[in-house]
Amino acid sequence: MKVTEAIESRRATKAFDPDHRMAPTDVDRLLSLAMRAPTAFNIQNWRFVVVRDPQLRRDLRSAAWDQPQVTDASLLLVLCADLKAWEKHPARYWRNAAPTVQEFVVTAIDRYYRDKETVQRDEAMRSCGLAAMTLMLAAKEMGYDSCPMDGFDFEAVARLLRLPEDHAIGLMVAIGKGIREPWPRSGPIAQEDAVIYDRFEA
Repeated sequence: MKVTEAIESRRATKAFDPDHRMAPTDVDRLLSLAMRAPTAFNIQNWRFVVVRDPQLRRDLRSAAWDQPQVTDASLLLVLCADLKAWEKHPARYWRNAAPTVQEFVVTAIDRYYRDKETVQRDEAMRSCGLAAMTLMLAAKEMGYDSCPMDGFDFEAVARLLRLPEDHAIGLMVAIGKGIREPWPRSGPIAQEDAVIYDRFEA
């Protein structure tokens, strides 16, 4: 499947085959591809919680307004981000670069993030979004359907996952075999309403 085909055919699937099991090699492949998603300064701050425990899935479903895809999808991932990844041994993100490059980038990372909690969180959400889109397009190419989700109680999910204090939840992504056609595309806005050239009008 071409990338353009995956983009055009990918839809948010709500109904999954609860009996379908995804091969571990497919899960590993998806995670490997997701970890190629870009992050600022290559800090790779996304964290992928693969929820395998059936009871935890049921508890997460309760925290997600009883949406069935939480328990029925073959794979449920909660995309989180380590908000402090920028200061946790940052040289490792550039270990294959020349020493002068390492020194320059590690210094730049510190200047960009230190004492800037809003920047840290904004970057985390961007990273999770890029990884989620990578996951969904890769899943489509592999013959799976997917559903990005932010319709859940973030605090309850954080408690259930025992989320570290220096982490944040971006979204969930459910992946599996869809069993029902998604609703028709619901009125995309016109391109001229979404695309601005050069600057907004005064």
